[in-house]
Amino acid sequence: MEETKAIIEAIIFASESPLTVDKIREVLREVDRSEIARLVQDLINEYEKRQGGFLLQEVAGGLHFRTRSELSLWINKLMKAKQAMLTNAAMETLAVVAYKQPVVKSEIDRIRGVDVGSSLKGLLDKKLVRIMGRKDVPGKPIMYGTTKKFLEIFSLKDLSELPTLKELNDLHDGMEALGAESQIPDNVEN
Repeated sequence: MEETKAIIEAIIFASESPLTVDKIREVLREVDRSEIARLVQDLINEYEKRQGGFLLQEVAGGLHFRTRSELSLWINKLMKAKQAMLTNAAMETLAVVAYKQPVVKSEIDRIRGVDVGSSLKGLLDKKLVRIMGRKDVPGKPIMYGTTKKFLEIFSLKDLSELPTLKELNDLHDGMEALGAESQIPDNVEN
């Protein structure tokens, strides 16, 4: 069993993207799915208990090793790499897409109060947003939604882990009390 756990750990570590239990099962065909799930949970618990530099986390529907968020300052110092930052406009556009998907550009424009064409293009280029099809209305506008990469970057298992608009507004109110500026558009409704 320890060898199987080590194999699972190595497979997840070597993968560039999150792996599902079913994908691990494709490699370890001789091991029951329930046994793989149990061993994965053992690994998650071991890394959490250890409180080391990284942990095994469920993100974007699969399992992936992640560095502990509280250590990001040190990793950034080592890497000395500029993060691909999103502009405030791109973050606001991404938030509207995340909460309203599938959503058409005209609806994003209406909520934001500006043309979001360049922000939307940048989000598509960064693979944070994807085309989900066309809306069945005259003109058949393109519908947009978030991607697995969006879930990975924001460490979300799925969209249900997004904060509610009430939680965002509470955060907004707290930031205002501290004198910080907010980027939450007032016209976003649930």
